[in-house]
Amino acid sequence: QVQLVESGGGLVQAGGSLRLSCAASVDIRTLNDMAWYRQAPGKQRELVAVITSVYTTNYADSVKGRFTISRDNVRNTVALQMNSLNPDDTAVYYCNAREDGDTFLDENEYWGQGTQVTVSS
Repeated sequence: QVQLVESGGGLVQAGGSLRLSCAASVDIRTLNDMAWYRQAPGKQRELVAVITSVYTTNYADSVKGRFTISRDNVRNTVALQMNSLNPDDTAVYYCNAREDGDTFLDENEYWGQGTQVTVSS
């Protein structure tokens, strides 16, 4: 069982920055992909950024060049640095982690409780 706890959300003006952090209860080197998702009210939850166990990253087109995902294997945390924020970035941001299941066909998925990011105009 993996527990994920997000922090760092808050209110920021357009053009500002926030840094989100996700703390995992296990050695994140044992996990596969870790990711940040976000969900605005009335909208589908969407993938924002992914980082693999070998530090490969991928980003949604809407945040590419503005957001940076990173992982710290010493502190067992995954961060999302968000720059040049705009009101369209307003959402609840969720940390996500995946690990191998009991067989190679299985994969376990875990979610944090979410942290609110609000960008004002």
